[in-house]
Amino acid sequence: MKQTTNTILMIRPVNFRMNEQTAVNNYFQEEIDLKNAEVNAKAQEEFDAFVEKLRNVGVNVIVEDDDIKQDTPDSIFPNNWVSFHENGDVALYPMFAENRRRERREEIFLRLEKEGFKINNFIDYTEAEDEDVFLEGTGSLLLDRTNRKAYCALSPRADESLFVEFCEDFEFTPIVFTANQTVDGKRLPIYHTNVMMCLAETFAVICLDTIDDKKERKNVVKHLEADGKQIIKITEGQMHEFAGNMLQVKGDDDKLYLVMSQSAHDSLTPEQIKMIEAHCPILSSSLETIETCGGGSARCMMAEVFLPKV
Repeated sequence: MKQTTNTILMIRPVNFRMNEQTAVNNYFQEEIDLKNAEVNAKAQEEFDAFVEKLRNVGVNVIVEDDDIKQDTPDSIFPNNWVSFHENGDVALYPMFAENRRRERREEIFLRLEKEGFKINNFIDYTEAEDEDVFLEGTGSLLLDRTNRKAYCALSPRADESLFVEFCEDFEFTPIVFTANQTVDGKRLPIYHTNVMMCLAETFAVICLDTIDDKKERKNVVKHLEADGKQIIKITEGQMHEFAGNMLQVKGDDDKLYLVMSQSAHDSLTPEQIKMIEAHCPILSSSLETIETCGGGSARCMMAEVFLPKV
């Protein structure tokens, strides 16, 4: 099983703004003093520049426009509602914010089929929304596809029993923990695993300080080390600059890149950069508006396509 892919699905925003429905437990979102139309225009500029950088190194980026009728301010983060797997399975996930549920659109699957990808089967977890149970895709699940392990930081958006069910369906070993951040002097769960941790082929970037429970922290480290991954630690301060929200992708000739935002890159120390670049080059792009209003970054914007070709 491959850990990285050359094909990425991205959704170009038409109505991007701060989503009031997600702000209740995404402590990375901040108000910005701009009209929504301006926010969207800035997000589109950042999006287009990011796509161009990915394509310039040979990443196959499939861009689908958001549907303005749906009024989906967070559609720029498709990795939360869908994941695509090598056996042709597509998983659909239950979303915490009601206005994010409208992001699941059939035309996206038709587009992938038009691009020559084969979808065999849908595994649909979305009924869990009726019970107020959520698991937000590869925001909540960090998949080590090669070693068949899945890491999940529990939160209001990542339910343990549903996570275990996913692992049974897709044959992953579940590794569960809680990751917290300090908000107004309290330790509260981080909304998505992929803001505190990134899994690449030969290394992992992780904010271990967020895992307050020593046993859980040891367990995560044990699994990463057992799979031969170098652990590159980041601080909570760096995590707040989205230094955990990275994704390794393949460009031309299967060359690997670690993709992150400019703010993530700027937050890293020379030593951390050196450690990452010993494995692969870094590709970064400015995503300031998207990060500030959306509370998500580079990793959240890319849905990896592992589907087989027809």
